[in-house]
Amino acid sequence: MKDKETKAVIFQILIKIAPDVDPETLEMEDNIREVLGIDSFDFLQFIIGLDEEFGLKTPEEDYGKITTLKALITYIKAAKQRLIK
Repeated sequence: MKDKETKAVIFQILIKIAPDVDPETLEMEDNIREVLGIDSFDFLQFIIGLDEEFGLKTPEEDYGKITTLKALITYIKAAKQRLIK
């Protein structure tokens, strides 16, 4: 899956958990929660949605690693690579 496709899926999940946000306003280095005003419960729902969509199991200790769109895309790519091996 290419970065553009991954980003589109991320945006779809964000809209599902917080329909009043506009993910298109996110820049690659923006903090997702801060820019979109997502609280911790919605962020947890977002992580669950990502895990379900991408077949991942994101440990809680990794949540701090995926605060920006760029970091999240990188994390998803790396996690999917680990699953393939």
